[in-house]
Amino acid sequence: MVVIRLNYVMIYMEFKKIGLPLAIVVAVIISLLPLNDITPSNYPNLSYAGQMALALLIFSIILWVSEVVNLAVTSLIILFIQPILGITSFDNAVVGFASPILFLMIGGFIIAEGISKSGLVQRLTYFLLDKIGTTAKKGLFVAVFSTGILSAWIENVVAFALIIPIITEIIDLMGCEGACEGNSNYAKSLILGACFASLAGGLATEIGTAPNLMAAAYTHIPFASWMIFGIPISLILLFTIWQFLGIVFPSEVKGIKGGSDTIKNKIESLGKITRNEKLAITILLFTILLWITTGFTGLNSYSVALIGAVLFFMFRILDWKDAQKNIDWGLVLFFGGALSLGAALLNTGAASWLINDVIHALGPDPNVIVIVIILMIVGVLITQVMSNIALAAILVPLAVIMSQEQGLATGIYAVPISIACSLSFMLPMADPTVAMAYGTGYVKIKEIFKAGLPIVILGIVVTLTILFTIGKPFLSA
Repeated sequence: MVVIRLNYVMIYMEFKKIGLPLAIVVAVIISLLPLNDITPSNYPNLSYAGQMALALLIFSIILWVSEVVNLAVTSLIILFIQPILGITSFDNAVVGFASPILFLMIGGFIIAEGISKSGLVQRLTYFLLDKIGTTAKKGLFVAVFSTGILSAWIENVVAFALIIPIITEIIDLMGCEGACEGNSNYAKSLILGACFASLAGGLATEIGTAPNLMAAAYTHIPFASWMIFGIPISLILLFTIWQFLGIVFPSEVKGIKGGSDTIKNKIESLGKITRNEKLAITILLFTILLWITTGFTGLNSYSVALIGAVLFFMFRILDWKDAQKNIDWGLVLFFGGALSLGAALLNTGAASWLINDVIHALGPDPNVIVIVIILMIVGVLITQVMSNIALAAILVPLAVIMSQEQGLATGIYAVPISIACSLSFMLPMADPTVAMAYGTGYVKIKEIFKAGLPIVILGIVVTLTILFTIGKPFLSA
C-alpha cells in the first residue's frame, strides 16, 4: 500500500507540473476548432463567445483537477479572462459574486466558527455519551450521529475537524491498543463513522455541503423543501453507517473504562455551562427555526444565515478577527468564480450546445431515472479523484440546462448530481474529511475502500428512492 500511495503521489506531482501548460494548449485548440463545421447541420450554431466559454471551461477543469494553483486563484483567472476572450464584460463576469448563495455560505462559515469557539461540541458529545450509554456500540452511535447532525448545519470538513479530538479521547477512554498503528478495529469504526457521517449528514440541508450549495444556487429550491428529501436520505445513511461499520470492524473493546462514572467526571471537569455555550446553542436553534419557517416569515435562507452570523458577533462570541483568520474565504472566491463560469456557459448558449449531444443520444423519449442513474454513477466515480466542489461546479449547470431542455423540474438532475458529488467515501483523495481520517493512521486505504464502496452503492439507491417518491414535488422552486 505504501508503494501504491507513493506512485499516486508521483503521478499527481507530475500532473501538477504540466497542469498550466496543458490547460493553455487544450484551451487554445478548443478555441480554434471549427466546431460548427464538424457538428451535424441540425445542431444549433455556437457563437464565438460560446466557443470561448467552452475553451475557458476546459482550461478551468484542467487547473481544478491538477490543482496547479489554488481553486480560488483559478476563479480569479475566470473573472479577468472573460473580457479578454470576448465572452462578456468584466461587469457581467463578476455576476457570480452577486449571487445570494455566497452569503448563505459566508453566514454558514461564521456560524460554524461561533459554535467551535464556544466549546459547545465537546460538551454535547459527553452529554450524549452520558445519556445514550458508554458501550462500544453506543459510543459509535454518538460519533456518527453527533458528527452527522453537526454537519447538517456547518461545512462537513469543519464538523469532522471539531469531532476528531473528541474521537481520540473516546478511543483512549475505551482502552483501544495500537490504534495509531492501525491495529484497533474500534478506532477504525469510530474515525470512519465520524468521517462518513460528516458527508452523509451534510446531505440534509443546502448548507451542509458545498455541492448542495451549488445545486441550490442554480435550482433555487427553498431551504425547507430541500430538507424534506435531504433529511430522510441523511438519516438512512447515518443509521446504515452506524450499523455497517460495527459489522465490518467488530469492536475489540466492550465500553469505556469506568463506564458512566468516567463520563460524569469528564462533564464535571468542563465546569458549568458557560454563557457563550448557552448563547451558541440558542442562536443555532433560533437560526434553524428561521430556516424552517421561511415560508411563513417571508425571509429567505440567505438572509437567515446572515442573521445567525451577526448574532454571534452581537453577543461577542466572535469578533471580526475570528472571521478573518478561520473562515475559508478562498472557498467563497472559488464559488463566485465557478458561478461566473456557469453564467458564461448559460448566457452564451455554450451549455445548451454542449448538452445537445447527450440529449440526442438519449433518443426522443429518454427515461429520466436511467439518466439520473448514469449521471450519479459518473459523478460518484469522478468525485473519488477530483474535488467534489469543482466537479459540482462543472456538472450542476449542465444538469439544469438538460432538465430545462426536457421541460422537467430544474432539480431533477442537478440535485442527484450534487448528492453524488458528496458520496466521496472510497478514497483519501476523494474528500478532505477522508484524507483527514486516513491521516490519523487509524485506518488503511484498502479498509476505507472496503467500508466505503457498499455505502456509496446504498447512497445511490437511497437517493433515487427518496427523490422519486417523497422528494419529487420539491425538486424545483
